[in-house]
Amino acid sequence: MAHQGSAVVVGVDYGTLSGRAVVVRVHDGAELGSAMHEYKHAVMDRTLDAHAGEVLPPDWALQVPADYIDVLKNAVPAAITAAGVDRADVIGIATDFTACTMVPTTAEGTPLCELKQFADRPHAYVKLWKHHAAQGQADRINALAHERGEMWINRYGGFISSEWEFAKGLQLLEEDPEIYAAMDHWVEAADWIVWQLTGRYVRNACTAGYKGIYQDGAYPSEEFLAALNPDFAGFVREKLEHEIGQLGHRAGALSAEAAAWTGLNKGIAVAVGNVDAHVSAPAANALEPGQMMAIMGTSTCHVMNGETLAEVPGMCGVVHGGIVEGSWGYEAGQSGVGDIFAWYVANQVPGEYTEEAHRRGISVHELLTERAANQQVGEHGLIALDWHSGNRSVLVDHELSGLVVGQTLATRPEDVYRALLEATAFGTRAIVEAFDDAGVPVTELVVAGGLLKNAFLMQTYADVTHLPLSVIASEQGPALGSAIHAAVAAGAYPDVRTAAQAMGRRVVGAYTPDEIAAQRYDALYAEYKVLHDYFGKGVNNVMHQLRRIRREALTTQRKPVPPEPTANETDGAATPLHAAEVLT
Repeated sequence: MAHQGSAVVVGVDYGTLSGRAVVVRVHDGAELGSAMHEYKHAVMDRTLDAHAGEVLPPDWALQVPADYIDVLKNAVPAAITAAGVDRADVIGIATDFTACTMVPTTAEGTPLCELKQFADRPHAYVKLWKHHAAQGQADRINALAHERGEMWINRYGGFISSEWEFAKGLQLLEEDPEIYAAMDHWVEAADWIVWQLTGRYVRNACTAGYKGIYQDGAYPSEEFLAALNPDFAGFVREKLEHEIGQLGHRAGALSAEAAAWTGLNKGIAVAVGNVDAHVSAPAANALEPGQMMAIMGTSTCHVMNGETLAEVPGMCGVVHGGIVEGSWGYEAGQSGVGDIFAWYVANQVPGEYTEEAHRRGISVHELLTERAANQQVGEHGLIALDWHSGNRSVLVDHELSGLVVGQTLATRPEDVYRALLEATAFGTRAIVEAFDDAGVPVTELVVAGGLLKNAFLMQTYADVTHLPLSVIASEQGPALGSAIHAAVAAGAYPDVRTAAQAMGRRVVGAYTPDEIAAQRYDALYAEYKVLHDYFGKGVNNVMHQLRRIRREALTTQRKPVPPEPTANETDGAATPLHAAEVLT
């Protein structure tokens, strides 16, 4: 083993569009080098790009598992080179992943999409975390759980998400039973990539608890599953159940094949898999009760440790050992945050803004933020609902959609942009209040992720939530967190808490609430809550109805347009002009 002073570990963070590897020094957490590799197939949400562009139904989001292996082959060696370290000094590697991202595999771990006979079948591919097409199955799981009085449903705020293992698995069974029958394992991508690194399949305690309904040593019963669908009765026993590894533990040793991919030495420690959000808490050394970690990117995941078990309405879950061993780990989240801002810039901003941003050498986001920051709180006269990707917490309803109220002919792009920024802050406040009301008080908001670069957004969150806002000191929070777990798995530290104190770091109180702004935001938040409950709690189901109408429109076969009659068919009358001919 490498000398303690020179020992390094590798953390690999698998995001929605790319993977990043970071080389970290074990004794102090210094980040020595990093590299990123984009997925060749990105996210397939409109067409099955991997097979002749087959059109996908609404709310699908698929990926190609070979893209994950490419990260190991490219980003890891490049990060080692950038760090300038000897590979002999690398004592361990750990990975984190988006969740719930599911891979259907054979008994040996081969993804079904890599089998020739299934290459054109969408259900054979990875279902990314934001695959929301299993909402109908999730609704049935929730309804049946409440009808039967299943105790585990309360550990998830009363609702199972369409993003999770059981809903996606039931959708697979009901829409492509042949793929379901061919599938030996329904595997979280977080565990699949560790399987590829070690040749050993170990299911991690984090996703098993939060996404796999594993509570108090058991999954939902076969009786419950059979009531959903008789063919689903054996889902746990036949497809899902497997050895569970605790976070920070060693899953196995790096195999010869994976060593060749990464350029690392065969036999080094590989840690049990983890989730990008949960693994970030140690990276910020934010593991104490009251410290809510918000990992803000395309979506936001909120995680926090607690000493006791409580039922928080709308939380994504509470799992013992879900973040670190020995504590109750709580999770909540927002399905769309950075995605909403990106959508707005890509689709709703006039060309003159793009031209100004280009001329000044800044991004459109920076231009809009600059203009928005010059406004007083409430000056734009708008309230938005941040549900463009549905609502994960506290409503757990992916059939909800975005809304902006108050627009007039004087409304400008920066007005709407600011309202969307504020809406995501209001969404976080709703989550914080749910935890406070349930007896799990939040005393510090700790932010990681790409969005912390927007100082105006961070100040807005502090003002809206009335909380001091700390920021992680690393730009690669998940990868650093994975590296911390790698150090523990390699035996450099006795546990994750100890490693986090040495290797993790944050800037405490980087933003504090402005009391005047906070009071003004209270008035806006009160209106947000009215709209939140009106559209989100069944008073007005227009958002659900619009989703239904959209799906019907997209899935209805279009009738062929009959050819226009010729001159002979109209008894010598002139052939009607096409619209294009009239316009020209």
